[in-house]
Amino acid sequence: MIDINLIRKKPEWVKEQVAKRNDSSPIDEIMAADMRRREILLEVEELRRQRNAASKLIGRQMGSLKKLEGELKRVKAGGSGRSLADIQAEVQKAEAAVEAAKAGPRLIGDQIAILDAELRDVEATFNEGMLWVPNMPDPSTPVGPDETYNVIHEPQGAPEPTFNFEPKPHWDLGTALDIIDFDRGVKMSGSRFYLLKKQGARLQRAVIQFMLNMHIDVHGYEEIYPPFMMRSINFQAAGQLPKFFDNIYRDAEEDLMLLGTAEIALTNVHRDEILEEAELPRRYTAYTPCFRREKMSAGKDVRGIKRGHQFDKVEMYQFVKPGEAPAALEAMKQHAIDICEALGFRYRVLELATGDMSYASVKTYDIEIWSAGCQEWLEVSSASNCTDFQARRANAKYRPAEGGRPQYLHTLNASGLALPRVMIAIMENNQQADGSIVVPEVLRPYMGGLEVIR
Repeated sequence: MIDINLIRKKPEWVKEQVAKRNDSSPIDEIMAADMRRREILLEVEELRRQRNAASKLIGRQMGSLKKLEGELKRVKAGGSGRSLADIQAEVQKAEAAVEAAKAGPRLIGDQIAILDAELRDVEATFNEGMLWVPNMPDPSTPVGPDETYNVIHEPQGAPEPTFNFEPKPHWDLGTALDIIDFDRGVKMSGSRFYLLKKQGARLQRAVIQFMLNMHIDVHGYEEIYPPFMMRSINFQAAGQLPKFFDNIYRDAEEDLMLLGTAEIALTNVHRDEILEEAELPRRYTAYTPCFRREKMSAGKDVRGIKRGHQFDKVEMYQFVKPGEAPAALEAMKQHAIDICEALGFRYRVLELATGDMSYASVKTYDIEIWSAGCQEWLEVSSASNCTDFQARRANAKYRPAEGGRPQYLHTLNASGLALPRVMIAIMENNQQADGSIVVPEVLRPYMGGLEVIR
């Protein structure tokens, strides 16, 4: 989430930034709740001061009463002094004063209880409102309400594949080679599901292993194998909740949710922790299956494996100091490009417009690869700088080496890369006239030396 001080100081500016994202947030309601919250805290603080003062007064009165009671005992025992009647009258008067004084703290306690109940409601409104405020876009991010305002850079990498025959889409290639089975996938799980078989299954496993190894051995990431199901607090920390609640597969009884991306898991590796500056940056990579309850249009991407409720992805993630985040984003973009180039893809980079970025991001690059069979650019990576947005939700901080208070980390994420679109491009771009598929050279060691899928 963003810093509440930003809303306090520049509410109109925050509204403008939210509008750039083609979003809306209850900024006025947040400010009202924040103001009332602070008022209540001041009122409660004053009441507690009054209660403490009253308690001290009662203490003094109790002390005086005990002295009088002691004197009364001595007189009754035959000791000299004032008359018994006088002392009894003073004791009664002191007891009445103590009882009257005790009513004050009880009344103040009742007032505090009422304010505490209101505070809980106000804080719930405030916290819920803050969860609906997206991150503020970076000044360098193109401004526009949707993807038509994205800045598309010139294609790079390998030349566009050419053929002396009509290239086939992957759904025809995979079926003919018996490496994709759509019918059985639908029979088992319904629409948007499929089976990878034989060398198709092995090819996908090879791609995953190759990408992980490159990120670990070349790019310097540490591999994480996380749980694929996590509690809702982890999704909230990553910025998935409450906004994307309807897209998440979940077990409500156990408060467990299936990952839609490994980014969710990696965000929470250091939740509620304070790292030392010397430990930074922390770079993680993880393979996970991903599950999303997207409401897919019946007429869009109906054929093939491009869009589904389950897919695989290798993710990159970094925890860095604030000033290092922009450079880290450029590096992560390049790490995704390195995979594209190693697999022989023609690719292009997009700078996403404010209205097309993810909820937590301030700046995002998408990377698309060309696929010759379906004749389209396929998004395989999205690299985002989330600044301290996720770290605030996850309470992830670092302690500066020079001392001082712990500060929030900055987080970045990037697909490195997402399947099955990588599989689509490999199949379609490397197809031969006889329907076979040439295995990219970098994948052959993971395929037992296989050069061609026939």
